[in-house]
Amino acid sequence: MSIWTGLADIAFKNYFVDANGIKTRVLEAGTGEPLILLHGTGGHIEAYARNIRGLSEHFRVICIDMVGHGYTDKPDRPYGIDVYSDHLLWVIQALNLKEVYLSGESLGGWVAAWFAAHHPGIAKALVLNTPGNVNNKPEVMAALKASTVKAVLEANYENVKTRLEWLMYDKSQVTDELIEARYNIYTQPSYQEAVHHIVYLQDIEARKQYSWDPSWCGKIDVPTLLAWTDHDPTSTVEEAKPIQDMIPGSELTVIKDAGHWPQWEKVNEFNEVIIDFLSKVSVK
Repeated sequence: MSIWTGLADIAFKNYFVDANGIKTRVLEAGTGEPLILLHGTGGHIEAYARNIRGLSEHFRVICIDMVGHGYTDKPDRPYGIDVYSDHLLWVIQALNLKEVYLSGESLGGWVAAWFAAHHPGIAKALVLNTPGNVNNKPEVMAALKASTVKAVLEANYENVKTRLEWLMYDKSQVTDELIEARYNIYTQPSYQEAVHHIVYLQDIEARKQYSWDPSWCGKIDVPTLLAWTDHDPTSTVEEAKPIQDMIPGSELTVIKDAGHWPQWEKVNEFNEVIIDFLSKVSVK
């Protein structure tokens, strides 16, 4: 399924908003309650291209390129979780939204959780999709940093493909179109300048300021679902349990036969997880 032809017969908008001075790329489709989707490290809107059709039948789906990513502005500063969270707040304000559902993949899940803890009253519910490397494994951080920097600074078909294949259990899901979309993003001069800010959180000294901890996870007071997979390259299902314990009342589900991008590999299952969970919490 092609990224854009898959959307050809539904109404969607691809536009930019001014998020407190940060020009931010947004794609949205559908009507109803707003659901914001947040990508992972080095990601972009296209990470959710396969989900927009199905989810837009139930929600006003809003995908963004987070600060420093995709075609959004790339300010010259390290991108900590607080920076991403503030940017998300400014996007929500720019769109004149009061309350939203949030779902984030990997880095995006981390940002969504941090946002809910530090900006109460805006997020109505969370679906945290493979919020990776929750245990700060040095080998995972080193591999992610090295592969991301290489894919950007030595951008070619094979390096970008290798970075994307790391995300997948089924490597055949890495399409030429996806590789091309990411290659075009990574070869922007502004992206090549920003890549070291993008991998800032892969250094332990930077990362430990934001590590998953009961001190802030305990402040999350909205329904939360952890959507793990059985082949995530960053964390096992067993390693999800401490996060579940940290977030009051949170639930855990496992999507089978998927890696770090279940939203791409297991489209129907992933969409059903979000739709079922948010439908359940909206009637409480």
